[in-house]
Amino acid sequence: MKIPTKLYLDETQIPRQWLNIRAFMKTRPAPLLNPGTLRPVTLEELNGIFCEELSKQELDGVTPYIDIPEPVLEYYKMFRPSPLVRAYSLEKALGTPAKIYYKFEGNNTSGSHKLNSAAPQAYYAKAQGMTKLSTETGAGQWGTALAMACAYFGIDLTVFMVKVSSEQKPYRKAIIETYGADLIPSPSDKTGVGRALLEEFPDTGGSLGCAISEAVEFAVSTEKCRYVLGSVLNQVLLHQSVVGLELKTAMDIIGEEPDVIIGCAGGGSNLGGLVCAYMSGRLRGRNNIRFIAVEPASCPSFTRGRFAYDFCDTGKITPLAKMYTLGHGFIPGANHAGGLRYHGMSPILSQLYSDGYLEARAVEQTKVFEAASLFARHETVLPAPESAHAVRVAIDEALACKESGESKTIVFGLTGTGYFDMRAYQSYNSGQMADFIPDDGELQRSLAGLPSVD
Repeated sequence: MKIPTKLYLDETQIPRQWLNIRAFMKTRPAPLLNPGTLRPVTLEELNGIFCEELSKQELDGVTPYIDIPEPVLEYYKMFRPSPLVRAYSLEKALGTPAKIYYKFEGNNTSGSHKLNSAAPQAYYAKAQGMTKLSTETGAGQWGTALAMACAYFGIDLTVFMVKVSSEQKPYRKAIIETYGADLIPSPSDKTGVGRALLEEFPDTGGSLGCAISEAVEFAVSTEKCRYVLGSVLNQVLLHQSVVGLELKTAMDIIGEEPDVIIGCAGGGSNLGGLVCAYMSGRLRGRNNIRFIAVEPASCPSFTRGRFAYDFCDTGKITPLAKMYTLGHGFIPGANHAGGLRYHGMSPILSQLYSDGYLEARAVEQTKVFEAASLFARHETVLPAPESAHAVRVAIDEALACKESGESKTIVFGLTGTGYFDMRAYQSYNSGQMADFIPDDGELQRSLAGLPSVD
């Protein structure tokens, strides 16, 4: 039979449990460390920052499946399941024998997959009696998603948005505020961390590491407030597993198995969620699928970073995580990589990469937008800059199939839409976009600041 262009599952096929990939890993990610004692953080210590249930999920490395609360499932039904799409038009344009599929997560107002984790984080906070949350956002997709979820569950929100992104995307501020949240460009004068960074670097465009510091400082100094994060953490990859579980269900229905799965990688939320179901099979010897993480050449954590313990934030107030990192002080040059500008990578994905289960590629932004434009012309969807990193490598893989004559099945994650990224597209279309790639000296200076952990 001809495989449909779009395959929609129904409500009954939304996963009722999240998949915890750590339970299947041969080598578990190293524990988070208390920055003061350098000992593994305890549940009690995490509870001062995160909601209690989220702290439990963060530390649980043994439970393979965790039930999704019914109120969260009801919320999921408004935008899930998301479609699996066969990119017939793109295949034809490329002249490739490869089959190209993408899992499209842009069918909600946030325009991304981020709502999958925003919903449970807001729900657990409300259930615990919290009245306020704080967070950071890079491109604005996470901030938008969390604002949506907080509005639904009835809880206040303050968002620290990376300054350069807030300047590039003024309409993200408008939509976040429409959902009732407060947005503050970071670094700001609202926190001690922000004021210190502005004094040292008055012209900085900010970074996710700095915005995290501000959001954490705000949370711990505000009554009945907790901090939440949209990527990197184990709990976030857990929530995002709905993407990969739906992907496997859809692929099983059409009788296909991927040869390669590709996802953009900044902190790891999208990639971790996308690959989880098939990765759990790979870890048990049930498939030999290639998994490719695509990161910006301007912030190359996997390809040029170091696998070491580091702070998750610029202000050095968070626990230490063992991850591929460029150093907590690394601030990427102004570019349009959006939410992929974080200095480190998920500890789960870092361990999988170290163990050889993941490949990684770094791509320049001009090549990313070249691929995004080609995709938009043939598949009608305008990809977010983050998603376009995966589009770039999916196209490269398809062209390699054209050269070799192999017919592979390629799947990538289209994490979201690019309708708030028109300044980036304008820059590319006008020929003004440049590639920002840190030199070795810059990276060495940043990595020299890694904490010493025996």
